[in-house]
Order: sequence, then structure tokens, then C-alpha cells
Amino acid sequence: MIVRVDTLDDPRLDAYARLTDVQLRSRLEPEKGLFIAESGNVIERALEAGMQPLSLLMEEKWLDALRPLIERAAAANPDAPVFVAPRAELAKLTGFELTRGALAAFRRPALPSVADVVRDARRIAVLENVTNHTNVGAIFRSAAALGMDAVLVTPSCYDPLYRRAVRVSMGTVFQIPWTRIGEDGECTDPRKATSGAWAAAGIPLLRELGFATAAFALSDDSVSLDDPRLAAEERLALVFGTEGDGLSPVTISGCDYTVRIPMQHGVDSLNVAAASAVAFWALRR
Repeated sequence: MIVRVDTLDDPRLDAYARLTDVQLRSRLEPEKGLFIAESGNVIERALEAGMQPLSLLMEEKWLDALRPLIERAAAANPDAPVFVAPRAELAKLTGFELTRGALAAFRRPALPSVADVVRDARRIAVLENVTNHTNVGAIFRSAAALGMDAVLVTPSCYDPLYRRAVRVSMGTVFQIPWTRIGEDGECTDPRKATSGAWAAAGIPLLRELGFATAAFALSDDSVSLDDPRLAAEERLALVFGTEGDGLSPVTISGCDYTVRIPMQHGVDSLNVAAASAVAFWALRR
């Protein structure tokens, strides 16, 4: 159903033009929350993963080129309108020129349990308090490409379905299973986050589910990434911390291994997205 609108002031476009990502999550009950996907490729991956589209937004010139995508969205939800707005109005949306044609609002799915997500997994990533959306998206993309079976994010980690994280991941957040681990629920204000609070229950849960845990951190007792004991673990959870502060001492002390990536030329660390990609490749099954 094509719906032409003249202005972004139309209240039907609130999800695109006025609601913040936090409001998209919490304005309604969690099971009625939304997320925004950008670009045809990302929208396609969301549809392939079974996400429910609520609406699409695009410029007139993209209607023909994105016809197969529009038809697929209509098959998933016949009531989802395709809003068509003038280019001048769409230009007011930050970053719209980077979306390659379209935006789409989707129903936010309910998160599965940790046990369900890791049931058949052998290699998983755990993100503790990663408070940079670009890093979150990049880690998901590497995890999907380099052999991780699932990703777990702690309560204080930024939302993988945040608009920028989804875009940077190129839609791989819909391809690799993920959920939150920890008892405190999602923390939407990182200033109130306690980075290691999840570990008291989370690390024992991972151990109960059969996973050895490897904390990536610089310490005197760390083992090298190429230590054969790591590759020999049947099930292994790779735990990464936020940029700058790294993992909390509570998390490091609770893990079975503390791991460092061997480096040269006096470099002591990598960006968390780069470090995780190296680790995923080295320890893939």
C-alpha cells in the first residue's frame, strides 16, 4: 500500500522523524517496541530473519528499484504501508543519504533465553558494557563472518538493534543468534551501568551450559591467543570489554582464562572491534 506524504510532520512518521532509539524501545511495552533498519540490503536481511515490518519510507525514485523488497514486505505484513516522501523532506533525516534507498520500521522481537541461544553453539562472544554503537555493529559483523555461533550482550552493553549498530553490522544482527545475559535487564543509561555486575550470575550460567570462558585483557597471568588449550576447548565463550576501561576485574577473575593478543612494535592493544575479529578468526571451529 503506497501512501504519499508531503511532510515529515505527519504523525505516522514519528518512528522515523521524532522518536529516539530509547523511545522506540520503551515508549510501548517491550513486546511492542520498534527498531529502524536502513538500506535495501539490511531490510532484506531483516525480512529473511522473520522480522515483522510495520512500514517503509522512501523517495519516489526508489519505488521501481525496490519493488521486490516492497512485495516481500507486503507478504510479511499486508497492512504495512510504504510511505513516499519528497526528497527535500527526507533530506532532513540525519544520514538518510547513506541509507541507499529506504528505511523500514520493524517490530522488535522478544529476546530468547541464553540457554536457547547457545544450545548448539561451540564458539560465542560476550560483550561487556560496550558503549559504542559502531563497535557493537562491527563486532556482530565479524562474529557472523568469522565463525561465532552466537553473541551475548550484558545489561550495560549498547543495543544491537540501535539504528547505527544495525547499519554498521550490515544486517548481520539478524543473522547471528543473540540475547542479553545478566539479571538486571537492559541498562539504557551507561552512566548508571556496573560493568561487572552481570558476571556473578552470568559466568556460572555459562559454565553450567558447558562453556569455558576467556577474558580478553592485559594482565601478568594472561595466556597468548595461540595457546593450544584455547583451541582445544570444546565450547568457549570469548569475553570482551568496552573501549578504554576494558573488562571489569570481577569478570576477569571469574573467567577460566585471561587472554592477550601477541603484538609487535610496542603496540599494547587494539580497538575492541579489531581485537574481537582477530580472536574470532584464531579460535573459530
